[in-house]
Amino acid sequence: MKYDAIIVGAGLAGLVAATEIAEANKHVLVLDQEPEASIGGQAWWSFGGLFLVNSPEQRRMGIKDTKELAWQDWLGTAGFDRLESSQGEDFWGHKWAEAYVDFAAGEKRSWLHSLGIRFFPVVGWAERGGSLADGHGNSVPRFHIVWGTGPAILAPFLHKFNTFRKQGIIKYRPRHRVDQILLQGNKATGVAGTILATSNAARGEPSNRDVQSEFEFYAEHILVTSGGIGANMELIKKNWPKWLGEPPGQMIAGVPAHVDGRMIGIAEAAGARVVNPDRMWHYTEGIRNHTPVWDNHGIRILPGPSSIWLDATGKRFGSPNFPGFDTLASLKAIQDTGYSHSWFILSKAMIEREFALSGSEQNPDLTNKKISHVLKRILPGAPDPVQAFIEKGEDFVSAHSLSALVHKMNSMGEGPWLDEAFIHKQIAARDRELDNRFSKDQQLMAIRQARTYRGDKWVRVEKPHRLLDPKNGPLFAVKLHLVSRKTLGGLQTDLSARVIGADGKPLDGLFAAGEVAGFGGGGVHGYRALEGTFLGGCLFSGRVAGRSIANQ
Repeated sequence: MKYDAIIVGAGLAGLVAATEIAEANKHVLVLDQEPEASIGGQAWWSFGGLFLVNSPEQRRMGIKDTKELAWQDWLGTAGFDRLESSQGEDFWGHKWAEAYVDFAAGEKRSWLHSLGIRFFPVVGWAERGGSLADGHGNSVPRFHIVWGTGPAILAPFLHKFNTFRKQGIIKYRPRHRVDQILLQGNKATGVAGTILATSNAARGEPSNRDVQSEFEFYAEHILVTSGGIGANMELIKKNWPKWLGEPPGQMIAGVPAHVDGRMIGIAEAAGARVVNPDRMWHYTEGIRNHTPVWDNHGIRILPGPSSIWLDATGKRFGSPNFPGFDTLASLKAIQDTGYSHSWFILSKAMIEREFALSGSEQNPDLTNKKISHVLKRILPGAPDPVQAFIEKGEDFVSAHSLSALVHKMNSMGEGPWLDEAFIHKQIAARDRELDNRFSKDQQLMAIRQARTYRGDKWVRVEKPHRLLDPKNGPLFAVKLHLVSRKTLGGLQTDLSARVIGADGKPLDGLFAAGEVAGFGGGGVHGYRALEGTFLGGCLFSGRVAGRSIANQ
């Protein structure tokens, strides 16, 4: 059978595109190397944050936002610098960025609302920046948490997907690994690959790669939505940005092993142009999962701004390297030390109020839509998932004095040796700045400014207090690792999601969406992300690709 479209990858972008094509009564074949338990890909694991502009949730929280302000922030964050011509690596990414900000300020929320997606009322402030108005970061809170987190984003698309499956309009074939894009002349006409053995692996667990047989399928249009390279440490090191120095000696994995980037090379072999491969997004606040699902499983802390952040030698980071302000600058600062870890030191009140963990499974109250459980977050005590890490996590230690805490930090091994007197001197200097409501300590200034936003004051940012005062004990230290996550470059695409070839022209019949395409254009984010834009980029680029194919 010849299909109207073949989609390679059953993540969020692939599901969105498949349902858009099916709604035009066109027949779609969806292939994925993983078992059906992993349908939806990384979106299922996500916290469910989405970037929206001038939303009702923002207005109710007293936030004034505009498309112009959002575009200013996007440009200051992306730092597009490969725009020399229509052949420039940023040419299409810049155009996708403008289209995406229009979408986020326009129909994005109403479209999602029509699908039954709802939002938590308090808007989060991610990537706060820490420089000038036209530099990196969100000028205002824009991180909208979906009520039900990642699974709730997937739910309406999975419902439509399964409805079309029952009608025979969509065919879904898990355990089908694509190894080649078939060409007839310069046109993509099909895919070939291997059928892998049945696997009972649960979501996120590694599945076997035992080959059973081979396949070939043909279609008018081929859409690649296979994700990025986040679990492929070899590709991460190969493409590591030169300006960040040598690749880190150690990283933990923020995504399952199947996020391997295979299809980028396969599409390139078929003539696709890969751009910005040296742009990627890795977090600096990673901790080892006490109950890992995949090998080397890392979880990201979503920190409030108050923790004292020390490099591996015990030296406090300066602006803009405060928790939650500038991920890429913090990564550079850590890399410059020659080590791949750093430390948080914080009080009991800080860890209870300001620590959140990324991921649907780490936020069962939000994921399961339990209002009574969510309300417990404002009560004393750490949220249950955070408490579990305090008790079981190998990266957490606590003590009733700084001396005992530093001793425990040194006992965790790896080095370098931390000087308790040096750390005490820095924290004592910070504590003295609390005698007045004004200060020259830029982190304290940022904390006080954050608390002028009532969302932060209510649920996110602890009132500044002295860390060395025993009444604020015990003290906690958390060893932080670099955790791999997102690919910001990829297959270059035009505004119809058509893949661009080496000659700068669209390849006939070949499309791409989601992370494999840098979330649009081969790099909609440029060098940095404003957060809430990865899921949103999959939604937007998947919708564009699906509608483009449907209208062919």
